[in-house]
Amino acid sequence: MPETVAPMLARPGGLPADDAAYGYEVEWDGVRAVASVDAGRVWLTGRSGADFTRRYPEVTAIEGAMASRRLIVDGEVVALDPRGRPSFELLQRRMHLEAPPLVARAARETPVSYVVFDLLWLEGSYTLELAYRERRRLLDALELDGPAWRTPAHHEADGESVLAATREQGLEGIIAKRLDSPYEPGRRSAAWIKIKNRATQDVVIGGYTGGKGGRAGALGALCVGVFSEGRLSYVGKVGAGFTERSLARVLSLLREREVESSPFDGRQPPRGTRFVAPQLVARVEFAEWTRAGTLRAPVYKGLREDIDSSRVVREA
Repeated sequence: MPETVAPMLARPGGLPADDAAYGYEVEWDGVRAVASVDAGRVWLTGRSGADFTRRYPEVTAIEGAMASRRLIVDGEVVALDPRGRPSFELLQRRMHLEAPPLVARAARETPVSYVVFDLLWLEGSYTLELAYRERRRLLDALELDGPAWRTPAHHEADGESVLAATREQGLEGIIAKRLDSPYEPGRRSAAWIKIKNRATQDVVIGGYTGGKGGRAGALGALCVGVFSEGRLSYVGKVGAGFTERSLARVLSLLREREVESSPFDGRQPPRGTRFVAPQLVARVEFAEWTRAGTLRAPVYKGLREDIDSSRVVREA
């Protein structure tokens, strides 16, 4: 069987005018992962091609439920908060672990689930060219429902009601998917639309400033950017949203990547910034984009170790 398939990506936007032509799913605030199951063996692959198999042993236990089945599915690894909502902050405790003892302890303290939402290959045949509606029908027939994996419902039409429901529950938003659309591996396709309840953005860390006052000697703020036509554009500083643990970890990673010159093209961060190789990706929530192209009131949510920094662009 094929080793993996590059996941299809959504474009940001609003609710489509031709509502009845779309199916709607919850946007899960986690880490994208493609799961390949081959007769009792399973492995997980991230968006960047990284192997996540050892990180999430509770998810890979799906192999027992699949017996002799052979398939490739697309989904999201999520950690749920006490109210049952996906929490990217909680997932941070799992994303960087590889050593089996650390993974085992973290799995007990912060369990994860695998939310399956597409079927890419089944018993020797790709399903990529099938319409989304047909892929969902085949996926639902597999009845993937276990201790750490499930296939949530999707809703055809009435996207406004689905979006309102996610807003009331404090969820990230929804994905609108054309019912007649094929699966386009590795593409950010117009057939899938990401509709958010709150503004979020992945950003590339290109530098940082030192802390002041109570954070003297620690990390002050991240200097971040997004790529456009292969150039890293500066979009502001992120100093809010850190815990003591995340401050220490991020600062350690930044110090390992310090460089002499700025990775930003054009507008630059403030004087005194220490520059780093543009390799780390962070997720932030923010109020809005300013007219100057800067993030207003950004808040750090965590590192995105599943994303290639060179593919980070402005989403909205």
